[in-house]
Amino acid sequence: MNSLWFILSCITGYLLGSIPFALVIARVFYKKDLRQYGSGNPGGTNAGRVLGKKAGVSVIVLDALKVVLAIWFGSLVSPLCGMLSGFLCCLGHCYPIFAHFKGGKAVASMYGFLLGMSIFVFANPFYFIAPVLMFFIVLYLYKMVSVASICAAVFSSLQILSMNWGGNWENYMLILCSWALTILIIYRHRSNIEKVRNNQESKVTWI
Repeated sequence: MNSLWFILSCITGYLLGSIPFALVIARVFYKKDLRQYGSGNPGGTNAGRVLGKKAGVSVIVLDALKVVLAIWFGSLVSPLCGMLSGFLCCLGHCYPIFAHFKGGKAVASMYGFLLGMSIFVFANPFYFIAPVLMFFIVLYLYKMVSVASICAAVFSSLQILSMNWGGNWENYMLILCSWALTILIIYRHRSNIEKVRNNQESKVTWI
């Protein structure tokens, strides 16, 4: 029975991640296909640029909360199940079955993963707070969301590595999931990295 719930939780995590909130909000409230505007990315940053701050914040919050929900549901089975359900939710966000496998860049999902793990697995808010602080520090210095997101992801994985090395096998699975998520985020930002190299990346003006 536990094996069945484990599998169902992981599948649920992926399906939750596949819900494209950016596309839903753009279509329902603004009558637009977000993929045809701005960068074309169905994520919170592009939603904010195209549809406005309210839409952008809504997308970011919902994309994070769906991962928190996936981790909560999985953690009812086991901490490992919560961890894998959260990771699969992030994967579903990037490659959603409900949007032809063309999704976002997993930044908000990463923060959802860190928040969910902080609440339901480790009961330690430092896993979430430190990467958020790193994001805003880098954003303040360089004004580029992509650079801040990548730096926060790498910092988070280094933090998790340092805090969990030498533990049990669940700790090593967390390290593996964390680095896999960081690599996924870097890969999803490859076009942004090229723009940064060519001094063409968009910069924020509100910080």
